[in-house]
Amino acid sequence: MVSKEGIAGGERVLIVDDMEVNRLVLEEIIQNMGCCPILAESGEMAIEKVNEELPQLILLDISMPGMNGYDLCRILKANEKTREIPIVFISAYDSSKDIVEGFSCGGEDYITKPFIPEEVEVRVCVHLRVYRMSRELTEMNRRLQVSVSEQLKQMEQEKKNILYALADIAAQNSLYGKEFMERLKKNCKTLAQGMQLSPLFEEKISDTYIDTIALAVPLWDIGNIGVPKELLQRKTKLTKEETMTVQSHTEIGAKLLQDLYGSSDYNDFVSMSTEIAHYHHENWDGSGYPEGRKQDEIPLAAQIVSLISRFCSLTEGGNYSREDALELMRSESGIKFNPDIFKICCKISRQLC
Repeated sequence: MVSKEGIAGGERVLIVDDMEVNRLVLEEIIQNMGCCPILAESGEMAIEKVNEELPQLILLDISMPGMNGYDLCRILKANEKTREIPIVFISAYDSSKDIVEGFSCGGEDYITKPFIPEEVEVRVCVHLRVYRMSRELTEMNRRLQVSVSEQLKQMEQEKKNILYALADIAAQNSLYGKEFMERLKKNCKTLAQGMQLSPLFEEKISDTYIDTIALAVPLWDIGNIGVPKELLQRKTKLTKEETMTVQSHTEIGAKLLQDLYGSSDYNDFVSMSTEIAHYHHENWDGSGYPEGRKQDEIPLAAQIVSLISRFCSLTEGGNYSREDALELMRSESGIKFNPDIFKICCKISRQLC
């Protein structure tokens, strides 16, 4: 049912008044409007009624024994569950002081006694309509937020798909097979898990960090997309200029990631991917490139990828056994790699694939 005032029928209106005659008068008005009156003769009873079922509007007497209307209003407005329910005070008090206090404690309107049925009906209609519109707006906003969130997630995934596609092309140009990339990803995650158990790194490596590095590792050499294929695949020695061109892949990769996402979408995945792409050729002693960073100036994720990529390259195709590869890398510990991370790598080496 829809009333002539534009409200949907059946709204629950809580009437709180210690005088029975007032409750009966208001009950009849509310019923004639097509709404459902709920009666309470005290503030304490009103709280019980509200807890049983939320009303869409409360008509509240001010002067009641025990808990008065102002006190009940403050209690309801302090509760997140009930604060949005509009409260209309009903009282024989009509001084400006009484009216101001009613508004100051959270009331939306003020009706003086004796009641004029037409006035009560109009005010009730207005506040029910506003309440309904407010709830509808809240629900629309909630749905919009869900929709926007889903769209943002889809956009993020589409960006990742683009990056992984570019990374695959870069890997093919560098003659890295899928098996190599899968080993690199799994072994970086395994090493990060081992580091998480060490007192040296337990505060730096969380479960989220481990999940993120597994997603970020495939983008380590994405900058090779901007390096001529013939240089990446050449078996003979490169000139100084050609070497600089190949080494520029670190900066190309970092810029590609930053440009695709931009500062507004920056997150852990992008941040770590950028660090890995930019700094995985830095050496522990500062002899690497592109910036000559050393020791802890090198992002931790880049240190992990640097060590594991060396291990995977040495053991690729059975060139070196696990033991021989680690023995060779031992001489590079403290020069190319963080010696603490290398020690952990040796301890968990049987878990590496």
